[in-house]
Amino acid sequence: MIIMMKQDNRPRGIHWLALALLVLVWGSSFILIKRGLDAFSSFEVGALRIAISFLVLSPLLIWHLKKVPRHKLKYFLLAGIIGNGLPPFFFAIAQTVIDSYMAGVLNSLTPLFTLVIGVLFFGMRTRWLNVVGVFIGLGGAVGLLSVANGGQLNNMWYGMFAIAAALCYATNMNLIKRFLHEFSALTITPVAFMFIGVPSIIYLLGGSDLIHVLSHDPQGWQSLGYIAILAVIGTALAMIIHNWLIRQTSALFTSTVTYLMPVVSILWGIADGEVFLAVFLFWIALILLGVYLANKRKKTTS
Repeated sequence: MIIMMKQDNRPRGIHWLALALLVLVWGSSFILIKRGLDAFSSFEVGALRIAISFLVLSPLLIWHLKKVPRHKLKYFLLAGIIGNGLPPFFFAIAQTVIDSYMAGVLNSLTPLFTLVIGVLFFGMRTRWLNVVGVFIGLGGAVGLLSVANGGQLNNMWYGMFAIAAALCYATNMNLIKRFLHEFSALTITPVAFMFIGVPSIIYLLGGSDLIHVLSHDPQGWQSLGYIAILAVIGTALAMIIHNWLIRQTSALFTSTVTYLMPVVSILWGIADGEVFLAVFLFWIALILLGVYLANKRKKTTS
């Protein structure tokens, strides 16, 4: 007689430690983008982040590319452009005007958009409570942008770039779940970066002011260092940890990173002298409440 043992997915100490590391790394990414913008343009920051990540992941490419059937490459191309190509540029553009903590808070809309994209285009089922959560979360985002920018429409539009980045992440998650679910993150990440890494390197060497900035701007190498930290730790290492944590525990436990990241980005912003008003807490709480309700699932009985 064979007894099937149910896998114990309860989080243990090492899992909490990994979660805390993800919160710290991803919550700190927005202040690193801000420091990169000290010397480089938004397009150069985005391209550098992609190019460095690609170079770090390229040793994995040789082994994992062999695992990908040719007919699946189009989905890796989409994942590369939507999930890894556009967001670095969108966040960098947004942070030329809005504060770094604001970008971090708006990034927490990703799970909310994941639901919306899943329902509209991938046949995902939802409940009325989830729909209410979507409207609450979006209302909180609009309210936060409006209050933080004094109602100035031009500044609010830059916040939309951060929201667009969250929308890209959400679309990518649905694409991967539908079309690339059989591949591990160690396969998806380097192959997806293959399609955007090479064009980014070509742009940096031939169409940007990278060499001039590094040669003449006193902050050039320091800004490059911040971007390198973001690319190596915030992309390559963090994705490996994220994938491992989902397999070891659950997607629900891992998703709590979404609610904790804004805390880190806000603390970094305040430490860097960014203005944070008490009224912002109301709108941030509204966003997180919306995200929670949008992703709340019906309890099942065994």
